Amino acid sequence: MPFTKFTNLDFDQIKTSIKDYLRANSTFTDFDFEGSNFSILLDTLAYNTYITAFNSNMIVNESFLDSATVRENVVSLARNIGYVPRSRKAAKAVISFNVNIPTNITIPQVTLKAGLVCIGGVGETTSHVFSVPEDVTVRVVNGVASFTNLTVYQGILLNKSFVVDSSLNQRFTLDNTGIDSSTIKVKVGSRTYKLVDNLFEIKDDSEIFLIQEISDEKYELLFGDGKFGKKLENNQTVYVNYIITDDEEGNGARVFTFSGTIVDSNGSSISPVGTVSITTVQKAEGGAPIESIDSVKYFAPRVYSSQYRAVTARDYEAVIQQIYPNTESVSIVGGEELSPPQYGTVLISIKPKNGTSISDFTKNSILNDLKKYSVAGINQKIIDLKLLYVEIDSTVYYNTSSVSSIEDLRTNVINSLTKYSTSIDFNKFGGRFKYSKVVQVIDNVDTAITSNITKVRMRRNMNSVLNKYAQYEICFGNKFHRNPKGYNIKSTGFNILGENEKVYFTDVPVDDENGVLSIIKKTPVPDQYQIVKKSIGTVNYLKGEIIINTINITSSDLPDGVIEIQAVPESNDVIGLKDLYLIFDVSKSTINMKKDTISSGEQISGIGFDSTSSYANGQITR
Repeated sequence: MPFTKFTNLDFDQIKTSIKDYLRANSTFTDFDFEGSNFSILLDTLAYNTYITAFNSNMIVNESFLDSATVRENVVSLARNIGYVPRSRKAAKAVISFNVNIPTNITIPQVTLKAGLVCIGGVGETTSHVFSVPEDVTVRVVNGVASFTNLTVYQGILLNKSFVVDSSLNQRFTLDNTGIDSSTIKVKVGSRTYKLVDNLFEIKDDSEIFLIQEISDEKYELLFGDGKFGKKLENNQTVYVNYIITDDEEGNGARVFTFSGTIVDSNGSSISPVGTVSITTVQKAEGGAPIESIDSVKYFAPRVYSSQYRAVTARDYEAVIQQIYPNTESVSIVGGEELSPPQYGTVLISIKPKNGTSISDFTKNSILNDLKKYSVAGINQKIIDLKLLYVEIDSTVYYNTSSVSSIEDLRTNVINSLTKYSTSIDFNKFGGRFKYSKVVQVIDNVDTAITSNITKVRMRRNMNSVLNKYAQYEICFGNKFHRNPKGYNIKSTGFNILGENEKVYFTDVPVDDENGVLSIIKKTPVPDQYQIVKKSIGTVNYLKGEIIINTINITSSDLPDGVIEIQAVPESNDVIGLKDLYLIFDVSKSTINMKKDTISSGEQISGIGFDSTSSYANGQITR
């Protein structure tokens, strides 16, 4: 009987392959498989083969990090290269409060017990519990105990204990989900053990423990074996405290009500005199869900390659994602790439998932955590996010005989561009605006669209310091298109000290590379402007850089002192260079609809066709 190779996994195809295999035998050459009971046996064989093939395929897929889909398997494979997926992160707030001690009690110090400290929320809504993982002790001065800059974590503190039994293959498993692993505190007897993430410089008597994620997003504690880390002894008691959190739901809490427990040195409870008023130093932020499967698959090999040290840009990207899980994108620029160079410095720019900036508190927290991974002698600086906006001015031609509503067609164009603006080409450092793709997106919206003339412009938002003298540097990272007549730089309106009327920025080229930045204002004559300050800075067209000398800006047309500064790129493809985060801003783009009289059949010869310029408009202001 000949052997038939079959690679099909579909049930019907497997059954057909079995029939072909049997027909190869002369006994079954003309056998009617469907008209006999043999069909039931074939169905059973085909079904069994189908299930076996499916299970085999799943087993093979779940054996590799790239193709695994079950979280437990992905975590297990990542564990093989020393990667521990990031746990949930509790939102952290910084608060201060004073506790008035009763006058009939004289004590040198008091302790805020670990656990519940306050209830916090946004505005008048107070629904989230905030706790501390350890006792906090402060001195009492003149009957007042001051708790200053206390970091509290959103969540509930839980306790668990184990008695070591060396006769068993004992596992120290924490049975709760939603644990913030950074809040796990362990004591063996009266000795405090330290959480580590690697075995560097670990000795045989080091009092350390490690954690690993197991099934159902729970965690297991691992202790030393006497060679790497101190080994637990029989009948010792292990005490574990940890916080379970609601992750990002606690973000934004800024109003807190005290609910903590104050005790003296003997453990006796003390009732504060009056109401304890809490001052919010830093609202709650940093809460994040447990690391997703896709994130584990992406970062596990990169953290492994970094070996838990921050040297290359890829190392910093992987490490910062672990330190600050709210990171959407990160840019790393070595000081040697700057002009002038800043050797020994690394500039870090972080785009958070929600918003465009991170607080000074979060910056300091990230920098402190980075010290464990960075090379000695290297200084890290976290700089504010620089957003580079790309806008378009597009004239879309359409065939009137193929469209019923021009406004609906324009709306569809805007919707398609908005959808494209969320693609992987944008919203990241190193992003690229691809002109040909944008033109294609517009053309493909509807068959009624015959063509489009699209012009590109760049924008940076300058956050001015109002009513103070200041200097500014605005970098676009892309070469400017230079019109020899000037007016390449445009801005929204603002006011300066000593000038009552609204003014604007513009430029006058000096040569192919440099220009002078000026301030102008409108005159009663339309489209004519008067120079207020002939030289207030410089423009470098090749570098795409604007330097504004000392100026006192008193107000601006836009809220919060924002001044929009616009330039036309030399290339229609715009790149988010170095620390520039690229955004395609459809909301401030211009979409004009124009009738294509040739395609519509109104002017077959093309005489009188209303063409559109492919160059920037002649307006002097934005």
